[in-house]
Parts: sequence; C-alpha cells; structure tokens
Amino acid sequence: MVRVPGGLSLMGAEDEWVVPGDGEGPVHPVRLAPFWIDRCAVTNAEFQNFIDVTGHITDAERYGWSFVFAGLLPADFPATRAAAEAPWWRQVHGACWFHPEGPESDVGDRAEHPVVHVSWNDATVYAAWAGKRLPTEAEWEFAARGGLEQRVFPWGDELEPGGEHRMNVWQGSFPDHNTGEDGWYGTAPVTTYPPNGYGLHNMCGNVWEWCADWYSPAYYGSSPKDDPPGPSLGVQRVIRGGSYLCHASYCRRYRVAARSSSSADSSTGNQGFRCARDDGPEEER
Repeated sequence: MVRVPGGLSLMGAEDEWVVPGDGEGPVHPVRLAPFWIDRCAVTNAEFQNFIDVTGHITDAERYGWSFVFAGLLPADFPATRAAAEAPWWRQVHGACWFHPEGPESDVGDRAEHPVVHVSWNDATVYAAWAGKRLPTEAEWEFAARGGLEQRVFPWGDELEPGGEHRMNVWQGSFPDHNTGEDGWYGTAPVTTYPPNGYGLHNMCGNVWEWCADWYSPAYYGSSPKDDPPGPSLGVQRVIRGGSYLCHASYCRRYRVAARSSSSADSSTGNQGFRCARDDGPEEER
C-alpha cells in the first residue's frame, strides 16, 4: 500500500469534459486525513488467495451469469440477452471472476491482471478479510490526482502527452473497432503504465473501481468539507476511473473527476477494485 498524505484539495470538475447528469460539480474544497491505499487494483492472484482461504462465493457465481463485452466473445457465441442501453454488453451464463468470458475461458495467464466480475458486496468482503476497506469517493479522487490540482488526468491535461499512452482505454471507433494502439484489448496487468505522483498505477482506465459511497449526482452541492463519507442512503454505489471500454465518443469517464455508479450486487467484465485503510504505522505492500 501507499500512504497518501491527505490535506486540502479541490474535488470535482466543471469543464468541457464533464458528462452531463453525473454530478461532477460543483468544484469544491475537500480536506482529508492521511490514509493508505493499494498501489494497484486487486489482482486475480490476490483474489484467488482470498477465495482459497475463505471459500467466498461471488454474486456472479450465485446468480449464474455476468455481463461480458461482446467484442471479447467468439464470433459464433450463441445469441444472449444484451443490455438495453448498451448492446455491446452480453449476458453470459457461467461468466465470473475465474471464467471472465464464460465457462470456456480462465485467468491462467492473467494472474497480474485486475480481478473483474466482482460486485461491491464481494469487494467489501475481500477488504474486510484483508483488514482494509474500500476507499471513499473523496479519497479515491484525491489519490488519483497524485498531488496535482484540477488536472484532467493523473499526469496532467493531455490525453497522450508526447504521443505516449498512459492508460488502457479504447482507441478507434467504439464499439466495433479498437486499434489496440495502447497494446491491450481487454484488461491489462495492474502495473502496465507508469504510476502517478503518489506511486499509484492505473487510477484511470483498465477497470472501474468500487468506492465505499452511495452515489448521488447532487451530493457535491451539500457534501461536508472534511472527510466526506458520501450520502447516508442510496440505490447504487460509486464506481470510479473508467475502463478499457471508455472512449470519447460515448464515455468520457476515463478522467480523475469522472463519476458513475452501479448496484451493489452487479458485476461486469470491466469492474474491479482496490482497497484503502486508515492511517497507521508505515508499511508497503
């Protein structure tokens, strides 16, 4: 883990990148106490250890299916239900964290990739087992900024500074053609790109990351200045950071300030998480 010093910072965004309706504004000051956060998203290898020890059954396993991006499925994959507002998502029976594209797939060569098809419920159980917790949304954004103030990405304002890819997102024409210019189609290993100023990898792109908070698009208008915990009630939980499917043509949520949400028991092939904990004796994972 990495110790984040905390302090006062501006949270949110009000620029031309903002996705209407997500509640990214108003920009507001937030003061956080120091905290610790995982250097990387939880990997398949780490999650396997958790399963071996606890025998935990994920929500996707209990339901018997999860959503998989259609482009990762073979051309002759049987027709299944698609998400109404996002037809590139397919309901795949048997898809779960160790069968990420369905029963014929596995994570054998993806030990250092982020675990996916984990719900908020699954992530909180893992975090408690590890003696940690999920980060609050404010902690997540503060950590993702890496010490920069009001920059679009963890490294600055340019999407690809000097033509260098800094995150795993969609290139080309979504959802039909990904040029793969960043070297990946689907998830990438958790340390693929250089870390931000706090030493954290892949805070944007690769996989969405669960936060502890309930989600409300109106929360920033009344959130407390000091260590905001999120709304007291809600329907969905916050997810942050975007994923390998984010593209400017439909989803500009691969930015530090971008927000989205999902129900606590839902899982997809692009949702993962990293853990946090309160400040304490220094240690590195």
